Amino acid sequence: MLGPVMIDLQGTTLEDEERERIAHPHCAGVILFARNFEHREQLLELTRRIAEVKRPKPLVAVDHEGGRVQRFREGFTRIPPMRALGRRYEREPEAALNEAREMGWLLAAELRAVGVDFSFTPVLDLDRGVSGVIGDRAFHRDPEVVARLASALRHGMGEAGMSAVGKHFPGHGAVAADSHHELPVDGRPLAAIEEDMRPFVHLIRNGLEGIMPAHVVYRRLDTLPAGFSPYWIRAVLRGRLGFQGAVISDDLSMTGAAVAGTPLERAKAALGAGCDMVLVCNEPEAAGRVLHGLRLEPDPARGLRLAHLHGHHPIDVNRLLRDPRHARAAALAERLWARA
Repeated sequence: MLGPVMIDLQGTTLEDEERERIAHPHCAGVILFARNFEHREQLLELTRRIAEVKRPKPLVAVDHEGGRVQRFREGFTRIPPMRALGRRYEREPEAALNEAREMGWLLAAELRAVGVDFSFTPVLDLDRGVSGVIGDRAFHRDPEVVARLASALRHGMGEAGMSAVGKHFPGHGAVAADSHHELPVDGRPLAAIEEDMRPFVHLIRNGLEGIMPAHVVYRRLDTLPAGFSPYWIRAVLRGRLGFQGAVISDDLSMTGAAVAGTPLERAKAALGAGCDMVLVCNEPEAAGRVLHGLRLEPDPARGLRLAHLHGHHPIDVNRLLRDPRHARAAALAERLWARA
């Protein structure tokens, strides 16, 4: 059974100490960054080495949304920022939905071909013109447009054998602060926040596999950031919205998470609030302390939710590059970039 902690790696190969951490029963898998990537063949070898560490196979994830947030570049198609699809929707809605589906397939197929199970995408935040860290990562300002485009993107990802993880619940678009560097506080009432939640509600009703809560305090509802909040995770996400998929914390090393204490205390707080998996990145020693410091009873339901994030039907990279759909989708991505 997969554990509740996802860690990162320092370089382009798997070191002995990292292999030991992945082998720990509490480790669910690895999130990859640009520093772990040189070229496609190296990345495929790295994911193969990770897969050999234990059974069930560790999860391999990445932040690979397109635009500013695309960790792998050389040998991968440049995925446009999602705002390009939102602008396309304003002119030709049905064409934009078809293009979102193709971008989802392209993004997922190229990742699956190098052994990556899932990407933390789509961004379901609304583009309110407030948050610089969200900005063009969001599809649109209108929650209905976000819901439709994100659903189409997710459908394409599913065609390539990849689950989707929507973020940042219940919505990060209305705060200017960047949770990587400070703790954002959203002072709006629930009625206003519910507009931000509408894309999440739509995708949950259609079987969304994963959700990442925001490191944001919604102070009229709770004093804790959503990722540490039983109110947001258990009462709203699980209870009111009936979400059955995996809940995955944002990186516990971010400044927005510091309110919960040490890395181990943050992990305990997030898991206690209802997260199924926590990310501990950029601090290898902290990751080790979290893995060895947690005392958890086996949770088969959590293990099943995480196992569902494993990629399906492996894709051979050479066959993918010969696929006419890949050529068409890559050309579409370039056109969308030009429009962006």
